[in-house]
Amino acid sequence: MAGLIRWRRRAAAVLATAVALASALLVFAAPKPAQAAQLTQITNFGNNPGGLGMYLYVPDNVAPNPAVVVASHWCNGSAAEAFGWQYDELAEQYGYIVIYPHVTRDYKCFDVSSPASLNGTGGDSVSIKSMVDYVLANHGADPNRVFATGFSSGAMMTNVLLGVYPEVFKAGSAYAGVPFTCFATDNGSMWNSECSEGRIDRTPQQWGDAVRNANPGYSGPWPRMQLWHGTEDDALRYPNFREEIEQWTNVNGTDQTPDATDYPESNWTRTRYGGSGGQAVVEANSLQGVNHFPPIRETETLRFFGLTGQQAGTTAITGGASNRCADMPGSPAANGTQAVLWDCNGGVNQQFTRTAAGELKVGGKCLDAYGWGTANGTKVVAWDCSGGANQRWTVNANGTITNVHNGLCLDAMGAATANGTQLILWTCSGTANQSWSVR
Repeated sequence: MAGLIRWRRRAAAVLATAVALASALLVFAAPKPAQAAQLTQITNFGNNPGGLGMYLYVPDNVAPNPAVVVASHWCNGSAAEAFGWQYDELAEQYGYIVIYPHVTRDYKCFDVSSPASLNGTGGDSVSIKSMVDYVLANHGADPNRVFATGFSSGAMMTNVLLGVYPEVFKAGSAYAGVPFTCFATDNGSMWNSECSEGRIDRTPQQWGDAVRNANPGYSGPWPRMQLWHGTEDDALRYPNFREEIEQWTNVNGTDQTPDATDYPESNWTRTRYGGSGGQAVVEANSLQGVNHFPPIRETETLRFFGLTGQQAGTTAITGGASNRCADMPGSPAANGTQAVLWDCNGGVNQQFTRTAAGELKVGGKCLDAYGWGTANGTKVVAWDCSGGANQRWTVNANGTITNVHNGLCLDAMGAATANGTQLILWTCSGTANQSWSVR
């Protein structure tokens, strides 16, 4: 009991923040679209030493041999609140199954500290493994495509699941977490202030050994990891982000020097290790000025998992000069969001639907010649579909794409080829920056 009291005192700030987040989710989350599939509680799913609840979402359009995504909630959260994320709606597009573990104890944080949970002999890690086994056995899911994600306590559990069961989980995406074993305690307490405050500094080798020592005799392949952390996190401090990078790069046999660095948004720095592509072994996303609540970017997580392949009936638009894809940032985007070039990654914001009317739809919006413009430099933006000529396009045999309203060509501004190059309209000139592959 004394351990629990200490835990509650030390966790008070985290729990209060989590309550605020839960309220924010209820206020700001978009209503769920109508669909037959529902979040369903599963009982008697197997060995459950953590006493967790299991909730399952099987989409209406479940794929044959579907992938499995485990989505774990935050401290004082719930499976129902984690269901507010967009993973269920995206499951309707990509056909995977979602497991939502649910803590039933009074202190609604996952057990990421007890020896049993950290060595796979008991605790919450065993309970969640049982949930995965249930889905594999009862839904014909693909054992080679099992993934984990979560926020805060759920992010810590994501690290634990990959650390304890590397043969089960192929990749993880942790939003504001800590490394595997960082929160370990042996006194019955569920809280570790030294870890939460970012005061545990180990070498990459030591962090990697923590995973390897939990899996004697296992030699890989080891899970890939995507990490997200705000620089101003006051609950699980930012130094934990660097320690996570060190752990998962070392486990995967690569160094801590990025192979690629880019800046998807003004406050967002993305580094990749052990490769420069969209599925490098470690991808680390640092969010400048963000507190303990990084935005949950579900499509980025699914892209890292490899679950956002090109959908049937859609097409990618690839620049002839850049070999990069037309991309609508933040899709579903706000009206007026300008299209750009970006590395092709199969995300929904790069998947265009050509309609019989000649529209190019992406993320529920239409590609639009902004303001019915007719001048060189007119922006190409997302806008609510209206049927106007400024939203109709002709894909020509010579590789150009012309706007029906003004006859101008889709153009990579300034003949640039870098990520973030804006797409505009310009007098057709036959140059490579106006050549596109639509497939």
